[in-house]
Amino acid sequence: MDAQDAVVTFLMADDDPDDRMLTAKALREHHAISGMAFVEDGEELMDYLCRRGQYVNPASSPRPGVILLDLNMPRKDGRQALREIKTDPHLRTIPVIILTTSKAEEDILRSYDLGVNAYITKPVTFQALVDVTRVLAQFWCEIVMLPNFSNGVSNV
Repeated sequence: MDAQDAVVTFLMADDDPDDRMLTAKALREHHAISGMAFVEDGEELMDYLCRRGQYVNPASSPRPGVILLDLNMPRKDGRQALREIKTDPHLRTIPVIILTTSKAEEDILRSYDLGVNAYITKPVTFQALVDVTRVLAQFWCEIVMLPNFSNGVSNV
């Protein structure tokens, strides 16, 4: 691992508490991420990213290096949130990975059209989830170079 590992925070937006818990557990098995944050819907995701409400403090709500986004959530779904993220000049550089149960071709095409970086169908077993998160953690924490926004470059 290199120095970038220390700055990568995964932010997961998913309304299912079991999915959040299992994904966090799977990612922790790899010791490859510095932090994990969770929100339950698209409204809360945008509050986090825009530093509103309970997310105003960057120390407790660091800018994520990667967003894991479910499509089907209450209040504001993942499609709506993805559109907002990818049209905002301060947020669009954050990689977004769809992690959802939907295998619908329409959802896949629409997500890529909106600018998603990857589309993954949620694995059905914990071991498969561990395997997927291992690859995600390795790719986004060890292989890919992400922008370092901790140096004050971003307005967010």
